[in-house]
Amino acid sequence: MLSHVMVGSNDLARSKEFYDALLSCIGLYRHDDDDSDHQWLCYAAPQEKILFLVCSPFDQNAANPGNGTMVAFKAHSHELVDQFYAVGMTLGAIDEGAPAVRSQYHDYFYGAYLRDPDGNKLCCVCHDHFDRFE
Repeated sequence: MLSHVMVGSNDLARSKEFYDALLSCIGLYRHDDDDSDHQWLCYAAPQEKILFLVCSPFDQNAANPGNGTMVAFKAHSHELVDQFYAVGMTLGAIDEGAPAVRSQYHDYFYGAYLRDPDGNKLCCVCHDHFDRFE
């Protein structure tokens, strides 16, 4: 269904350091792409076809997070959600909700929320024994 998800950054070097460490703990790795007109960071898991991109805005205005916008990354264990959150916090992320079961979504929803250095809201979630889309 999805090709890619993109968030903006005002400092790609800072984003590279942040996302390289944060996403590696859930199995996503950066793939370098050489584009002389525009710079971006591209992350994906080895067997996944959906990409996560971080870029400076094409219109050259400042990047800013969308109101009501969030990117959620799927983890395969509660421990990976915990690690994602802990790594993010050590890298200067803003806490938006520590790892916990959030039964208001469903009984197996275990997630954590944070904001990256540019204010983009991120979630890491494990559905543990529940995935209505598989």
